[in-house]
Amino acid sequence: MQTNTFTRRAIMAMLASLPLAGPASALSQQDAESLIGKLTDDIFKVINSGKSESAMFRDFERIFVKYADVPVIARSSLGVARRSASKSELSAYTKAFQGYVSRKYGKRFREFIGATIEVTKSQKSKRGYLVDSNVTFKGKRPFLVQWQVSDASGRDRMFDIIIEGISMLRLEREEIGAMLDRRGGDIGKLIAHLKKAS
Repeated sequence: MQTNTFTRRAIMAMLASLPLAGPASALSQQDAESLIGKLTDDIFKVINSGKSESAMFRDFERIFVKYADVPVIARSSLGVARRSASKSELSAYTKAFQGYVSRKYGKRFREFIGATIEVTKSQKSKRGYLVDSNVTFKGKRPFLVQWQVSDASGRDRMFDIIIEGISMLRLEREEIGAMLDRRGGDIGKLIAHLKKAS
């Protein structure tokens, strides 16, 4: 019995001395600004590519998946309904949501054709960094687009866009909630709708 006790204590002591698992480095201000710089570069390449609308939307979805924390954004938009959703429903919803958001915001981004964008500064926020960028159209004053960046999921990812003071995350939570209410809380019907909506 004493041997077993000693062994357990020795193992516990050894484990306590090991470094905690986690990311090699925390998100830095430079990381956050670099991520948004790459994201906006990719967005503007698509905007100014001259591609068809449907091709642009496919590219926007690819960019969204690459740079955004899609599962976090999708679950947040679903609100309390995510608690009762099955794993398969959440997976199907996330896929439908990413396509829906890509088309919806792709249409908004298409309004930026001919404009330029520049990351100007960033500041620490509760969940990471808030990165500011200015969008400028020729002959007009720039307007502010902000990006929330976090590494909470283990990778540096954007999880909210704030355009002229309007949060995508808050707006989508309200709109998805209203869509779900109109369908009697049926997530399956919501998923079917999002696959076609924009």
